[in-house]
Amino acid sequence: MKSSAKREQGKSPAAKTAAMPLGRVNYILIALGTLVIAASFGIMFLEKDVDGVFALFVSPVTLTAAYAGIAFAVLYRPKTKKSS
Repeated sequence: MKSSAKREQGKSPAAKTAAMPLGRVNYILIALGTLVIAASFGIMFLEKDVDGVFALFVSPVTLTAAYAGIAFAVLYRPKTKKSS
């Protein structure tokens, strides 16, 4: 019982809080990917043609790239500087 009490006393308040899993860059990249997805679906809606150029050629590429970008944004970890 005493050893666990000593461990709790040695921890600072900052050590008890969990760090954010994603940083600012991650959230910006996720937001950009979401905007590209929304814009791509919006332009397909405005085209109103199933066989249109955007629906057949442009949209699949932009949607795939946006989803891949969001996956990259979630997995991205910035490099940490090593102190010498």
